[in-house]
Amino acid sequence: MTHTALARKYRPTRFGDLIAQEHVAAGLRGAVAKQRVAHAYLLTGPRGVGKTSAARILAMALNCERRGAPEVPDGEPCAACDSCRRIWAGSANLDVVEIDAASNRGVDDARDLRERAMYAASGPERHKVYIIDEAHMLTREAWNALLKILEEPPPRVVFVFATTEPQKIANTAAPVLSRVQRFDFRRLGPQLIADRLRQVVAAEGVAAEDDALVLIARVAAGGMRDALSLLDQALAFGEGAVTAARVRDALGLIADELYAEVLEAIAQRRPETVFPFVARLVEGGADFAEFVNGLGEVLRLLAIRMLGGEPQGITDALRQVVERVAPAFSAGDVLRMLHLLQEAETAIRRNANARLAVETLLLRYALLDRTVELGQVLAALGTGPGAEPAGAAAERAPSRGAPDATPARAVLRDSGAVAGAALSLDAVRQRWDGLCASLAERRPMLAAALGHAQVSEVRGRDVVLVVHDTDVHLPGLEKNRQEIETAMSAAFAAPVRVVFRPAGGDRSPEREGGGGSVRRLDQQSERDQRLRAYRAKDQALDAAAEALDLELLD
Repeated sequence: MTHTALARKYRPTRFGDLIAQEHVAAGLRGAVAKQRVAHAYLLTGPRGVGKTSAARILAMALNCERRGAPEVPDGEPCAACDSCRRIWAGSANLDVVEIDAASNRGVDDARDLRERAMYAASGPERHKVYIIDEAHMLTREAWNALLKILEEPPPRVVFVFATTEPQKIANTAAPVLSRVQRFDFRRLGPQLIADRLRQVVAAEGVAAEDDALVLIARVAAGGMRDALSLLDQALAFGEGAVTAARVRDALGLIADELYAEVLEAIAQRRPETVFPFVARLVEGGADFAEFVNGLGEVLRLLAIRMLGGEPQGITDALRQVVERVAPAFSAGDVLRMLHLLQEAETAIRRNANARLAVETLLLRYALLDRTVELGQVLAALGTGPGAEPAGAAAERAPSRGAPDATPARAVLRDSGAVAGAALSLDAVRQRWDGLCASLAERRPMLAAALGHAQVSEVRGRDVVLVVHDTDVHLPGLEKNRQEIETAMSAAFAAPVRVVFRPAGGDRSPEREGGGGSVRRLDQQSERDQRLRAYRAKDQALDAAAEALDLELLD
């Protein structure tokens, strides 16, 4: 028995079937009903939202054999006559031609299309409709070849261009845009997609958990065609009712429980859990890009919840995750985490060592410093307006998870808030061999190179390593500086910066770091200078930072 794909079986057959595209449906239906059909249309929008379907429905309505019949709504096709069925199925048709511009993009193809358009339709009441999909793939020369016929089209000829990237047409053939009517299709919301999936499974007689359909709707990212294809994939994956667990297995998604686990570890400031957690992701065959995408979605939902909103279109399991971890974070913390994720996302997607990028991101989360209100700090010191004794201010200070209602805020980092004792030379030396041994399990060559380095001194968060056999080992250590700092930060539960110095080399600060070369002023140094200037201008801020051992952030 031949199976018809759900995306094809449940494709819209009338303008009224287009989901979330009422503005498009009303415009095209009205044009057909009032016989005011334009000679060229440009349909734009994300993939899978109904552009090609709308083009076919327009062709069906213009060539419907029962057009005008009492039982057929004005401007709509009957979707039942032979002409409608052939157009909807994409079968060969003299009057309706679909062209894939991705494979027919040249000037010769455009000239052939222009010549064919000069021939009349097969009947006096019919229209010739040319549907050009992926229209942004047409070359500049092809658009120039079509420009004349778009300016002076033959009677009863309609061009419909569909594209996901209208900006490319604007760059390649700007004059075309003034010669077409443009309709922009909307991306579908997860709630609309889930509602449609419920209708489909009911029509198919298939049992499905609501969480499973919500999960598919979320993964579909606004495309109904993608959602139906994903549902088809989940149905083929096993027998019985479609469950959320089955959908995750079929689509290779990360379980919500893993996001709950990592967020709870971050909330409890347990950086030592990061490496084992990522190792489990690797062993489970998880895709790091998918993991980061899901983590960003969870953080977004967390931000909505903390700002008083109600997250929509999420599974009950994910809603429970958000509710459970929300008290551990402030809105400012979540915002900073989202910012860090945006910074790391490109590296994770493109970096050959995506694992390290994910580990670094999660470690930065676990070591994330607390945010406090500058007004509260100044009030606690008795230097701000409405100041009161520090003890009273501390008693009334909101908890970490309380929503922030202060309109003006400054973010301060508490240098003593991170877990673990302050770094000391003895502490680093005592744990140095163990750290190298742990690193040797994953990076034996790097650990061997570190064996030629000795801990020389500790200055705040800087750990100075003297490297012997500089020419051999220093370049490799410099190349892997980030991984070494990540491992040390995890080992000491505090941010660590590594400074390399050649054995017997110049100890001056200007020559530390780059194998004896002059260290350039980096972004961190520029930021430090800028923040020192802020403190110099604001005596109250300087007093707050000094008294409470706070470090000001941008």
